[in-house]
Amino acid sequence: MAEKDWKDCVKNLKGVVLDMCGVLYDSGEGGGIPIPGSVEAVKRIKASDLQLRFCTNETQATREKFVAKLQRMGFDISVSEVFSPAPAAMAILKERNLRPHLLVHDDVLPEFNNIKKTNPNCVVIGDAADKFSYQNMNDAFRVLIELEKPVLFSLGRGRYYKETDGLKLDVGVFMKALEYACDIEAEVVGKPAPMFFQSALTDMGIQPEQALMIGDDLVNDVGGAQNCGMKALQVRTGKYRPSDETHPTVTADGYVNDLAEAVDLILKHRSQ
Repeated sequence: MAEKDWKDCVKNLKGVVLDMCGVLYDSGEGGGIPIPGSVEAVKRIKASDLQLRFCTNETQATREKFVAKLQRMGFDISVSEVFSPAPAAMAILKERNLRPHLLVHDDVLPEFNNIKKTNPNCVVIGDAADKFSYQNMNDAFRVLIELEKPVLFSLGRGRYYKETDGLKLDVGVFMKALEYACDIEAEVVGKPAPMFFQSALTDMGIQPEQALMIGDDLVNDVGGAQNCGMKALQVRTGKYRPSDETHPTVTADGYVNDLAEAVDLILKHRSQ
């Protein structure tokens, strides 16, 4: 990003929203590893007068377990600062009196403890990892296809993400399969849905133009935030690919090597 663009971007900045996997850390065996410089970068944001929230499409653990893992890595982070799809989906299910058939990771099931699941009238799909078997996908398909008005919720729509041993298919691939089979369109809860970003902005009490999103996913992090009226940067870590910088429909407001570099530039230009 050019110097003048950075100055314009941070001039009225009051809050920063960070993606997590691929920005703070790479997931994998043992919970994953921090990306170099990211722990200190979070500390530097918190030491400034900027507000900070974390928006993640993580659906392989409850927020409590997820945050505890990051705290063990050294991150200064609390559950109240993290916005993730499962709690947001629960609020929608309760509001609409829906009973979900769940195709999600075992570790996120506790998020759905306090809702009826018998005689389901919708399907909720998350990053179920090894639970994405033919049988489980077919069970979800059968629930949907037998409903007069099938309702499918997807906890994000990512195509893939990065773990320490390489790239892994994400929930969006399996969401598309159910959409195609049932001739429906899923309701996405999480990034890139504008209301998901808006929930973090509302929590900070700021307007979209006063916030900056930093993520590794061009479409869901950057594009989603921009559609909400925010500025957004893409880091060259996580799932980033060089082809992202020539994407036909989404262009980040800037590209940085990692979160540490982004924070350096933000704090430099806010002090001028």
